[in-house]
Amino acid sequence: MPQQIVVVIDWLAGRPQLHASISICLLILLAWIANLFVKRILVRGLCRQMGMLGADREARQSLNKVIARLANIVPALLIYGGVGMLPALPAAVSAVVQNTSQAFIVITIALALSGMLNLTDSIYQTRPGARSRPIKGYLQLCKIALYAVTTVLVIATLFDRSPLILLSGIGAMAAVLMLIFQDTLLSMVASVQISSSGMIRVGDWVEMPQLNADGAVIDIALHTVKVQNWDLTITAIPTKRLIGDAFKNWRGMQEKGARRIKRALFVDQNSIKFIDEKMCVRLKDFSLLDDYLERKQRELDTWNAELAARGAAALNARKASNIGTFRAYIERYLRNHPAIRQDMTLIVRQLSPTSEGLPLEIYCFSNTTVWAEYERIQSDIFDHLLAIIAEFDLRVFQRPGGADMQALRLRNSGF
Repeated sequence: MPQQIVVVIDWLAGRPQLHASISICLLILLAWIANLFVKRILVRGLCRQMGMLGADREARQSLNKVIARLANIVPALLIYGGVGMLPALPAAVSAVVQNTSQAFIVITIALALSGMLNLTDSIYQTRPGARSRPIKGYLQLCKIALYAVTTVLVIATLFDRSPLILLSGIGAMAAVLMLIFQDTLLSMVASVQISSSGMIRVGDWVEMPQLNADGAVIDIALHTVKVQNWDLTITAIPTKRLIGDAFKNWRGMQEKGARRIKRALFVDQNSIKFIDEKMCVRLKDFSLLDDYLERKQRELDTWNAELAARGAAALNARKASNIGTFRAYIERYLRNHPAIRQDMTLIVRQLSPTSEGLPLEIYCFSNTTVWAEYERIQSDIFDHLLAIIAEFDLRVFQRPGGADMQALRLRNSGF
């Protein structure tokens, strides 16, 4: 057998091109076998260890990608060391292959480190406070620095030059780089400010009308903050805009567990009047108004008795009004409503009269921030008020419609 090998080697020595081709194929085959062997052992072994440590599926998948990239270093090292021993291979070709192998190793290590940064972010997201202080922007900044260093090393390796030669020229290019990466630098500063101050967190409801953004924050990155609007569209807001422009964050409402109700009923001012004895007796049937009517009547009787003692005319006497009684009814109705927060501001007030009527505004807070529940509570309240306002001889203001004009014409024509 050794004699046969010697004969084959002597035969190939007379054919340098065939000898070089066979040697290259054997080297590539050896590198492929080494890559396959290393991946199977390392990946399976480390996956088994990660499973024993209780790592989740996403973390294991990310680690698998990192290990798979690191496993590619082994065949590159074999090619780097074996190409110099190949016979009949020109020195220039060997140098190019070795430089390319070194550059491939540098890129592989850089991609593996980038994968480790992604794995770090995935593991960090499982922590309880990850939503309030995201680190994705910092990791992206690390990636930019990693890719910059990798680019310098790859270029230096391919041209077989020292990296210091390339780094010495970066100082002269600093001004140009500042212009090229201006947005990145501004976004980096904005991302640091946002993360340190907690201005925005994933899950916050953010409203920014100038960019048509109104929804929940789903991602905070170095350059952009993604907001999923309520119509399920996604708006990408430049991070630097969140520092320079005004926006509204509804996190305070979500943390308090309450949402404000602020809406007004527009009362027809022509329906406002004093309460007579008949109406007073009828309104006493409302249990919510028992204490109010009694207290109000005592107050008015005391005031009017003092007027009578001074000999003032009966015209100066005070009387209860239907609008004031209705306002008191609304306040007591809200005070007894199970879906209204009683520990927060609750006001029923009149605003300045307008051509649309007298605004009777309700200002209170519901005990939930769920959109559908909030709208249901608000609608139920105003459904009740719109239906019961007629019991106080009040009318809601409404512009005349076609049916109103037709009824007026029929009435004027005598029908």
